[in-house]
Parts: sequence; structure tokens; C-alpha cells
Amino acid sequence: MVGGVAVGGGAPVVIQSMTNTNTADRKATVTQILELWQAGSELVRITVNDEASAAQVADIKKALLDNGCDVPIVGDFHFNGHKLLTRYPGCASALDKYRINPGNVGKGTKRDEQFSTMIKLAMDYDKPVRIGVNWGSLDQELLKVLMDENASLKDPLPASSVMKETLIRSVIDSAMTAESIGLPKNKIIVSCKVSDVQDLIEIYTNLAKRCSYPLHVGLTEAGMGSKGIVASAASMGYLLQQGIGDTIRVSLTPEPGESRTTEVIVAQELLQTMGIRSFTPLVTACPGCGRTTSTYFQELAGDIQRYLRNTMPEWKKTYNGVEEMSVAVMGCVVNGPGESKMANLGISLPGTGEIPVAPVFENGKKTITLKGDNIGNEFKKIIDVYIDNNFPKKS
Repeated sequence: MVGGVAVGGGAPVVIQSMTNTNTADRKATVTQILELWQAGSELVRITVNDEASAAQVADIKKALLDNGCDVPIVGDFHFNGHKLLTRYPGCASALDKYRINPGNVGKGTKRDEQFSTMIKLAMDYDKPVRIGVNWGSLDQELLKVLMDENASLKDPLPASSVMKETLIRSVIDSAMTAESIGLPKNKIIVSCKVSDVQDLIEIYTNLAKRCSYPLHVGLTEAGMGSKGIVASAASMGYLLQQGIGDTIRVSLTPEPGESRTTEVIVAQELLQTMGIRSFTPLVTACPGCGRTTSTYFQELAGDIQRYLRNTMPEWKKTYNGVEEMSVAVMGCVVNGPGESKMANLGISLPGTGEIPVAPVFENGKKTITLKGDNIGNEFKKIIDVYIDNNFPKKS
């Protein structure tokens, strides 16, 4: 459990996100966490990198609770986490989970001591820990040992293979050390995040065979826009299909001015299109062709998808199962009626040169034909009525 959210052990895959605000700026951080939570993030990680940030964590948590937001907050620590958690007990208590990177805990003899301090604090405050190794902050001491061992072999492995093994060994050894200190196994989550699709698949496939800890999965730097979305879907989609992954994050670099919530929406749609979890009704829409020279069906499909996503929080309070509903917005007579019949609710718009009418289908049967300039709003009203008639109200 992480702050009331079940992780691992057969629980649903959990969506995580991360703020990019300065945590010392309490107002900005609270605002962004609320946005991520409202978009559907079930865990939110924040940077705790200095005393100014650590000093704000308790107040951030209080402000969230005052706004009715109970989303678990994960503290991301590097280099000085042992000091910050010790000096700021309010921070240590308010966080719902600590994230520790073994490669950035310390060097030499200080490494073990500082790692142990953080684990003991997690035990004192009854907090779970994610032990997360990253490609860019690999444990250099362990890497050197494994490289030397590999060099002495008759047939040495490629350096890239040794680096991958170092990632896996680092996280498993650190998790076992945490257990030896006294942290219960069910309080440990691990991750081995890299930025290459094939590397991520290989590493997590291997890691899943070698340990039974819950796994946090994601490309550590997925990238911007379509590249980041495609890379995340290709790698995490494969792993999720194999049953690998208990929490996920789509680490997108936002465009300037773009909302941070995009990474949450992409994660939801990844899980939903794979049939793993459902969050909001998704629209099936055709890509368009020479039969659909008008952009109306494209505009309507986007408008309906936004309406479904924006209204879902209210429906969720009132009805059970709305997130499972399927909706189709099609652009011409070729596949339009067929796809619309397969959805719970569908509309088939006229293509170029076709009769300007739009039949609506409910559960496979044509119920009404819409005409005129107000088709979009009329279809939204049909959606509302359909939900009220087909989904049980919560008691």
C-alpha cells in the first residue's frame, strides 16, 4: 500500500506522474498536484532536493487534504535524502513513499551508512520505498567490479550487457540490503529505468524473472510529443502484455506551455486501449479519406472525446461502469454504420456527396437520425440520456 493505494499483489496497475515545479514554491506545487490528480494520477512524485523544498512538504500535504485531495505523494531523493529526512520530520511524516536511487546515495563507506539511515527512517515512519536505478546515475563502484570480473572471462560479454546487469544487480542488492536492515518486503518497490525501448524490455523481462518485488515501469526520458508517446507505448505495452509492471509513468517532456497532465492521459489511454483498465469512454473514429473531405467529423470526434473526458468525473460520482462505454464517431457510409453498431453508442456522419443526415445507433440499433447544424450538441444530449438509462446509479 502507498498512502491507501494498493500496489502489486494482483492490484490494478497504478498510474504515477511527477511535478516539474520547484517544490519550495508551495502554491505552484499544490496547483500542479491538484491538476495531475484531477486528470487521474494515482501517485504523484515531487522533488525534495534541498532544505527549502523539504520544509514545504508538510504544508503541501495539508493544502492538498484541505482541497479534498488525498493522492499519495512520493518524495524523490538524491544525494542528501538522509539529511533532509532527518532534519525535517514533518517532511518524512507527510510523504507517502520515499524514492531512493542507489547510485546517488553516497560514495565509499558513506554510501552504506546513508542508505541505511533512509531505510531506518522509512521504517520509523512506516513508509514504503521505491529503490529506483537509472541508466544515467548508475552505481559506478558496482559497475567497475562487474566490468573487472567480465574482463577476466575467457569470452567477455559486451560492455552494454555488463551495464544492464549492473542495473539489475544494483536494484536487487539494494532491495535485499533494505530487507536485511528490517524494511518489510511488502514495503519495497523497485525500478530499472532506461531511455531505450529495447533495453527497457530486455532489462525488465530479466528483472521480473529474478525478483518478486512490485515493479515501477517507464522510460526514464521518453522524449517529446509523438516520439515520447510511441516509445512509451511500444516498450511498456509489451511489458504490460507480459504481466510485467505494477506502477507506470509516461515520462513525457512537455511542449512549452503544455499541461503536465498529458502524461497522465497517455498512461490512461495506454492501459485502456490494451484492455487492462478503464478510465473514461474512448471514441472510435475513422482516419478520414477522399470520401470525407469535410473536417466536420474530425471536429466532432475531438469535441465528443473532450466532452466524455471532462464530464467523466461527474458521471463517476453518480453512475457505475460509465468508463466501460464505447462511442463511435464515423465519417462516411462505408464503415460508419457498421462501426457505430458495434459501439454502445455511435453516429455515422455523411461523407462527401452523401445525403446530409447522421443516423445514431444505440446498442447496435438505429434509434434516430440527426440533421442540421446542431448535431454535436444533440449527440451530447443523447449520450447523457443513454448513460442515465443504461448505467446503474450509485446508492
